[in-house]
Amino acid sequence: MTQLHKRGVLATVICSDPFRTLGTTQARVLGAPDLPLVMIAHPLGGLSIEQVQGRALVAIPQVIKLIKDHLS
Repeated sequence: MTQLHKRGVLATVICSDPFRTLGTTQARVLGAPDLPLVMIAHPLGGLSIEQVQGRALVAIPQVIKLIKDHLS
């Protein structure tokens, strides 16, 4: 993702809340400190398909906003 982001391609990482610091640190270390993170609630393991779909529905507006911001 960081290589795409550094080339100007819209890229993001979707991660759960406890991994926010890891995600931002990895992005910074890999040379893309402004790589956007889309955050979802933790955990994902052990959830039903319906619960995972609910998490995805929460992420969709964040992804759409990233796309709109990138295009403007």
